[in-house]
Parts: sequence; C-alpha cells; structure tokens
Amino acid sequence: MDMTNRLAEEFHLRPQQVQNTIDLIDQGNTIPFIARYRKEMTGSLDDQLLRELSERLDYLRGLEKRKEEVSLSIENQGRMDDSLKQAILSAATLAEVEDLYRPFRPKRRTRASVAREKGLEPLAQAIFAQEPASRSPQELALPFVNPEKEISTIEDALQGAADIIAEMVSDSASLRKTLRNYLLMHGTVKTEGKSSEDTVYAMYHDYSEPVAKIAPHRVLAIDRGEREDMLKVSLEADFDRCRKTIVRDFVKEPSPCAGFVRDAAFDSFSRLIFPSLEREIRSTLTEQAAEQAIRVFGVNLQQLLMQPPVKNAVTLGLDPAYRTGCKLAVVDGAGKVLDTAVIYPTPPQNKIGPAKEKCKQLIEKYGVSVIAIGNGTASHESEMFVADLLREIPQRVSYMVVSEAGASVYSASKLAAEEFPQYDVSLRSAVSIARRLQDPLAELVKIDPKAIGVGQYQHDMPKARLDETLSGVVESCVNTVGVDLNTASFSLLSHVAGVRPTVAKNIVAWREENGPFSSRGQLQKVHQLGKKVYEQCAGFLRVPESDELLDRTAVHPESYQVAKEFLRLCGCSEEDLKNGRIPEMLSQLEPGRMEQLAGQLGVGLPTLRDIADELKKPGRDPRDELPAPLLRTDILSLEDLREGMELRGTVRNVIDFGAFVDIGVHQDGLVHISQICDRFIRHPSEAVKVGDIVTVWVLGVEPAKKRISLTMKKPAATSKKE
Repeated sequence: MDMTNRLAEEFHLRPQQVQNTIDLIDQGNTIPFIARYRKEMTGSLDDQLLRELSERLDYLRGLEKRKEEVSLSIENQGRMDDSLKQAILSAATLAEVEDLYRPFRPKRRTRASVAREKGLEPLAQAIFAQEPASRSPQELALPFVNPEKEISTIEDALQGAADIIAEMVSDSASLRKTLRNYLLMHGTVKTEGKSSEDTVYAMYHDYSEPVAKIAPHRVLAIDRGEREDMLKVSLEADFDRCRKTIVRDFVKEPSPCAGFVRDAAFDSFSRLIFPSLEREIRSTLTEQAAEQAIRVFGVNLQQLLMQPPVKNAVTLGLDPAYRTGCKLAVVDGAGKVLDTAVIYPTPPQNKIGPAKEKCKQLIEKYGVSVIAIGNGTASHESEMFVADLLREIPQRVSYMVVSEAGASVYSASKLAAEEFPQYDVSLRSAVSIARRLQDPLAELVKIDPKAIGVGQYQHDMPKARLDETLSGVVESCVNTVGVDLNTASFSLLSHVAGVRPTVAKNIVAWREENGPFSSRGQLQKVHQLGKKVYEQCAGFLRVPESDELLDRTAVHPESYQVAKEFLRLCGCSEEDLKNGRIPEMLSQLEPGRMEQLAGQLGVGLPTLRDIADELKKPGRDPRDELPAPLLRTDILSLEDLREGMELRGTVRNVIDFGAFVDIGVHQDGLVHISQICDRFIRHPSEAVKVGDIVTVWVLGVEPAKKRISLTMKKPAATSKKE
C-alpha cells in the first residue's frame, strides 16, 4: 500500500506534505512542535489535522501488519492461492481482512468441526456442488452411515453435512460483506423496555430507528439501558431479502441437492451469520458513537481549558457544604495561599452573622476583588449568602460560580498533598476553586480530564482511546498558551511537548535546588533533558526573568539569530524591543517586504510571520483575546424565572442535542439544538462553545424536575432581567 498517496487523497493534501509529516513523526517529533515550528515542511497544517493524520497512519500501518500476519498463517496452512492473496492485499479495512481470514482461522470446537471429525466433509462437498445430474442427498449420504463413528442413520449423516455447509456459507467473505452493507443501510435498531416504570429510558420502551440514521447519543443511551437491564435491544431487517441474496449466491437450480443446500444456508443465516453481524453492527454503532462523544468531549475540554484567566485578582475561593461548613481560601494574584477559614452560613448551623463578619475581614485585609463559588452541594445557598454579603460592603467585589467537577478528586490526590501538606482535603478544594477562576488551564491540568464533566457518557468510553484524545487536547492547550518555566507546576510541565513526567519532576527539582531559571539555555543542565527534548520543549517554555528578551517569547532558540537579524534589517534594536517600540515598526511592513526578508534570511515565510507576531506582542497570552468570564453581583432562584425572561449566561457543556447554559440559578438550563439559531446546524458546536457568554430567553421551567428550557432565538415579546 502506498500510504503517502492514500493519506494525501483522504485528507486532500499534497503527497509531499504527507510524506514530510510522516518523516517528522517517525523522527520522534511531537505534534505541537511539528505544528508550530515545522510549518514549511507540513504546509502549515494545524495540530488537530496532524493528530488525525497520525492516527490514520497508525491504523493503516496496523492494517498492513495484520495483512502480513493473515497471509503468513494461510501460507503456513498451504491454502494460499493468487486470488486470495490479491483479495487480502486489496482489503481496505480490518473487517474485510478478518472476513477473508475467517475460513482459515483456527476455530473452537463447533458442530461443523465435529462432523468433519466423523469424515463427513466429502458428503458436504458433494451436496454443496449441486451437480444437475447428482443423486439425491439421501442417496449420497447412504455410504457414510457408520455406527462406529456415531452416524447411525442417513439423517445423522445429512445433519452433519448440513452443519458443514452452514459453516461454509457463514465463512463466505463476499456474502458477509453484502449482508453487512445491507444491514447498515436498511437495518433497524429496536428497543423494548423491561419495566413500565417512568425511568430515564422511558422514550426507549417501544422505540425503533434506522441503523443508518440513529444519533450517536441515542446509541450510547440504549447501550447503557441494556447494560443496566432496563432495555432489550435487537436488530431488525427484511430477512426475506437477506435469504434471497443467499439463494442467489449459493443455490443452483435445478439440482436434487438445491433444496438441502438452501435449508442449510438459511440455518447458517439464522444461527451463525445474522447473530454475528448483529453483534458486529451494534459494536460498530457503539464505536462510532464513542468516537463522536470523544470528539465532543475533546472540543469542550479544549474550550474549557482555554477560558480567559482572571489575572492579578486576589480571589476568595468558597467550597460550599452544609453540616461541615463552607471552606474559604484567599489566594493572591499569582495563586499563592494567603489565608484559610471555615464558616457556617448554611443549614443546619445557619450562623450567617459570624460568617459575614469573617468574609468581610478577609475581603478588607487582603483586598479581595472576586469570589469563586463551587457549584456542588449547598452552592445555591452559598451563592445567596455571597450576593447578600456583597450588598453590605463598600468594596467592589463580584463573584462567579465555578464548576468544581474533579476538585474532590484533586484535593485527595498525592499531588495535592505534596502541594499543600499543611491543609486538609476540604481546604485544598477551596484553593483549587479559587485558582480555577484565576487560571483554568494551570489548575485543571492537575485533574483527570474524565472528571472535569464537560462531555457525554464519558464513563462509558473506551479508556485508552479517551485518554489518548484528552491528553492530546491538554497538550495542545498547554503548548498554545506557553508555560512560565519558573512558576509552572509539575502537572503543567508534564504536558509540555517532549517533556515526560520524570523530566518535569527533574525541572522542578533543579529549580528548587538552584533557584529560578535565568535563561532557556539552562534547561540543558536538567537531568535527562537531552538535545531532542530541548528541541521539542524550549519554544513552549517562557523565562520572563531572562536577560535574553526572546526567552520571554514563543520564538524557538533555533531561530534566535534569524529573529535578531530580522530586527536589524527592519531598523530595530534590542533597546526598541525593551521599550515596546517594535510593534509600531513591524506593523508598517508590507507583505511583499516580508517575502523579500524571508528569502534574504533563508527562512520560510510562515516562520518569519510567527517571529514577527511574537515580536509585536512578546509573551502574549492567546486567551486574553477571548471574552472575559461573566462575573455576577446578584442572584436568581428557580422560582424567579418566568417564561420569556431574558438572561445572560455562560455555556457550560455542549452535547449532541444541545447546550447547557449557566444562568445563575444553580441549575443549568438546556438550549435544545433546534433553539440555538435560525439556520440549520448539524451539531450545536457549529454555533456555540463552552465558555461562550450568550443571551437566552426562558421557554419553560419545571421546578419539580429541576428542568429549565431555554432558547437563543429572540421571542416576539420578552421580559428582560438586568
């Protein structure tokens, strides 16, 4: 297989782009490094496309390896011929390879293998040949009657022959392919409820949907209902049409044996082929649904991690609770813990007065400007308490409800114990909640992505595939933003391109032993951080304290000389860079001049453009260009909501059938996909993403079920809540 041309065709790329990318991957380069610093070789492919290409490359290589294994096995059996070899070489999928291998795969003991052991293979072959002048099956079977082999009657011999023929039909690769395609196109998934109770699976109690059209999230819901023994699931189709296909392929009229072969083939379909294809198609649907769910999870996670930080704000983190009290942690603008406390404003203690006094003291003492409230148990009561508190103080303080998904997992982890040995588990959660508002990326990388809660059915996903995708998303986000070498935690460093956990620990250890890094070059003194690792990671690590100004940017050390020569040719000096005069100078460069300079410097135009962008905004954070988080000073309750009310909210999760929006009432509201916009969209992610600040209108409220229905389409008449 010519993988380069095949990938080029599938991804609509030039073969040279693909070949260069394959070479870079095979040389051990990371995806972030290739995407950022090898644009000339890849044609500026982004990291997402590079990951997809890499995954497809792995699949095709696995396919080639399997073809070799199958071919070798068949050759060792002495059963390979030219047509079979060509069919294996031409197979486009693993399923096709396995279909071809099926007749030759070592099988467990079956009815057919038992019949073969009794010597009935020649009888089955004679009947299956269906010669027009053949004797009847009964006549053909008579010589095979042998009580010593437990073939006491003609019927015993014919039953064994029928079992062998059924397995021969079942092993037909072409028939399985035809029936598989038919069932995928025309089959129907049918579900029946095992209970008449009103459960979450009520809509599936008597439900059917074509295999070709069933939505991924419904596949996952049906699978879960089946696992929980709430649903009975089956695959239905026009079985008569399937049998006609079998007759066409295997029954030869006129022949005395045709009817016998037809019956054996129908038995094969009912007993062997259809159950096998049903399992396979259900598995295919589940795999496709899982891939879709993983893609949605990945997109949501990326948008969550890339939320704009609330920088340089002294933050009060509040971890709500009832009986054990609400835990408080004040952290400075850099995330350092300044103070902690426990208050009891919620039931059963209801010590609201002392709780307010404590909060007022902390706000005044440390200059708190924002409060981060966890959205877990007692969150609504805590939010009411904070909103009431803010009305009583002269300071301008706002608050935001922060998702605390995974905070308890982190606070009880070994990492949290190493980071905050002086605090108990509950106070660590309050610190984490405060830091999530200050810098979502730096804090959330400490938590298993599956625990962050921005997907659908994430706990039902294949663990290895989910972990692979999510680690790629985290890696992409961390390297897009860049990492401060002197303040980054071990968790953050371990997601930098090329940096393994052991190297990340060694970086932290070197920093603790020798003090802050004063240049990128010092990275090469870190144990186990060799030339290749340095090449991969250096451009993504920033050293704000370095005397080398380029160490503060995303310019790779390999391009320092180019960057300095570029500045010289533009009439700029390092003094200009220090004084911030370069942006004005570089903005006056015309496109033609950039191309001329790229040729003069012997560097690609994409690389030179990246260098220029970095010099215009040294050390810029791409998250700063996004809309700021929605901070609140007042609160609504579920009972305050009225149909048509206009509200501002934050998108918290995007799934296949809609988006959940936080409108400040503790319970997120659902905007169904049909209510997101006036134009047709195939998926909500085409119009909204996690973290978006959106205007919504209330369609309906069901307090008993804690359901809020919202729309993003402006109604004819609205009531606005300021």
